[in-house]
Amino acid sequence: MRDDFHPPFEQERLLAIARRNRERLFEVLGEDEAVLVFTAPLVARNADADHRYRPSSDVIHLSAWLEPDCALLLRPGAEERFVMFVQGRDPDKEVWTGPRPGPEGAVERWGADAAYPYAELAERLPDLLQGVSTLHYRFAEDAERDRLVVGAIAAARRKARDNGLDVPDTFVDPVRVLHELRLVKTEGELALLRRAAAITREAHLAAMRATRPGVGEYEIEALIDYTFRRHGAVAPGYATIVGGGANATTLHYVDNRDPLRAGDLVCVDAGCEVGFYTADVTRTWPVDGRFTPAQRELYDLVLDALVQATDEVRPGRTWKDVHDRATRVLTEGMVRLGLLPAWTPDCEHDEEAHVDWLIEEKKHKRYFMHGIGHWLGLDVHDAGAYAGGGRSRELAPGMVMTVEPGLYVAPDDEDAPERFRGMGIRIEDDVLVTEGDPEVLTADIPRDPEAIEALVGRGG
Repeated sequence: MRDDFHPPFEQERLLAIARRNRERLFEVLGEDEAVLVFTAPLVARNADADHRYRPSSDVIHLSAWLEPDCALLLRPGAEERFVMFVQGRDPDKEVWTGPRPGPEGAVERWGADAAYPYAELAERLPDLLQGVSTLHYRFAEDAERDRLVVGAIAAARRKARDNGLDVPDTFVDPVRVLHELRLVKTEGELALLRRAAAITREAHLAAMRATRPGVGEYEIEALIDYTFRRHGAVAPGYATIVGGGANATTLHYVDNRDPLRAGDLVCVDAGCEVGFYTADVTRTWPVDGRFTPAQRELYDLVLDALVQATDEVRPGRTWKDVHDRATRVLTEGMVRLGLLPAWTPDCEHDEEAHVDWLIEEKKHKRYFMHGIGHWLGLDVHDAGAYAGGGRSRELAPGMVMTVEPGLYVAPDDEDAPERFRGMGIRIEDDVLVTEGDPEVLTADIPRDPEAIEALVGRGG
């Protein structure tokens, strides 16, 4: 493991990434435009404790500020282009929650042109909106913030009667600009995603080695999360899934409370955050270290779909192209294995037409019911549109997406061949679109069945 990634240096990386991201945003905004974003609120876990705080991804992207009670205002046409509102210093509260950088720190270290206490936002915002005609702000997400922004605009209009400056009269959801920028990753962001993939590899390897009949799903979860933190990850990027046997047929099974049983598969979906950029990886393996013939049949089909769909992750192809490739491979395989009917009245002797019909009628969704993947970055389902202008989104270098085909056969599905019932298999990689061949960021995490069998149960 490289030793130049650990929390103190990650903060410096995040600050550098945020500076670059602000410049990218300023390059696409007009001189009379502004972007206003707020961080996430604290969320209570119980009567006297909050959940560990995670800032809004947009705020991380633009500032790397990690404290609650923060708003950012970015105005390319102003002398002070980057204004921050943050928690003020408070010695009494800092005894309980730790030192605060305060407005002074926001200027000195976070690169703000000006910074003020968050409590002064309503008072100062009307003046800061003078000369802005288009405001990028997300209404209808938080009623209290909406009232604050509406009040500030009303006050700005009253001031404009005297100074003649523009005030916002056009309002745009920030996703149209900011989230499109987040979709294409910079080299700094890719470095964090690669590191997240490397730590996630260590966790999956540890989980495979520790797997044996009788081990609890919760024990595998604990080992994975421990491995993340041990190597310096912030946290899991999402709730770790450890689904043994039929539990794997529930897509977002997170209870992780049952023992693993001999003869079953276990599906593990786990990825860590490094600098708040997350990996997202799924592997499926046999609890007792050997695939049965039936398990291997389904596993090989899902793996084939993964390989073929990943090859579609290229510039000029679309998200739909990737999904359609996986869907076709899986549907053809399901016909071959008896999960879907081998004929239809109108195309009994035309296999290609038959598969077309099954897909058109969505028959495959009985066993492959989700999309092929999603964008990946600061959020596990990251920002960015999947379609526009009536067609699927074209892929471009710098985009990162998951590719995650799967098959899920309910234990009580009497129409499925008995040998497949109760199996859930998903294999998922994180893939970067490059100028040429796709780069699989998680390629070092074993997915070849023989390599998996050589690892499972071989640990302490």
